[in-house]
Amino acid sequence: MPRRSKQGEIETLRKKLVQLLVNFQDELRSPNLRAKVLALVPAYHLLRDLGGSLIPRKQAVSARDRILFYFRKDPRTVIKGEELMVVAGINDWPRRVRELRVEFGWSIVNGITAKEMHKENEFPIKSIDASNLGPDHYILLDDNQDREAAHRWNIANEIRRQKLSVQDKILVFLRKNVGKPVTGEELRYVANNKTEWARRVRELRTELGWPIA
Repeated sequence: MPRRSKQGEIETLRKKLVQLLVNFQDELRSPNLRAKVLALVPAYHLLRDLGGSLIPRKQAVSARDRILFYFRKDPRTVIKGEELMVVAGINDWPRRVRELRVEFGWSIVNGITAKEMHKENEFPIKSIDASNLGPDHYILLDDNQDREAAHRWNIANEIRRQKLSVQDKILVFLRKNVGKPVTGEELRYVANNKTEWARRVRELRTELGWPIA
């Protein structure tokens, strides 16, 4: 079972990490590769502990809480995955991001979705050039939690398995959520992650006359 990061006093963790790295100088003289690797394992754990301790426990208890706290400090800003990895203090941080989006209703998009939205002039933040974003970029589009998100994701999961065209799947999903905001990540999921989803949404609005804003 993977080791969980342990929160602690930041200065104490920093000093321990520095001491380990100083002592590692002796290991570098050894021809034994495995000995070098084993000597670095405690440093790796300490670095994760240090990252996970940057946000006080009273403000964020779990890795998921720390990720959300970090996003909310800088909403509508491009955040790199490596930043989330540091504050989470765990290897499985992408799953925590997905939980925030799917189960807890936070409007988080990754760089691929943002880029596809930008291509169709649908990306809502004009100050960000989404054309250069990649899969390791994330953005919290809205600092307000959507408590109906989990229900919508269940609907999306049912629709994406139906034998329909991408455009028809998207339309079915939108018609089940009339008058309610849905996210680009949800529409991309309904479309089975097909890159054409943003274009199909635009076509529904501009060519087929559906009142989609």
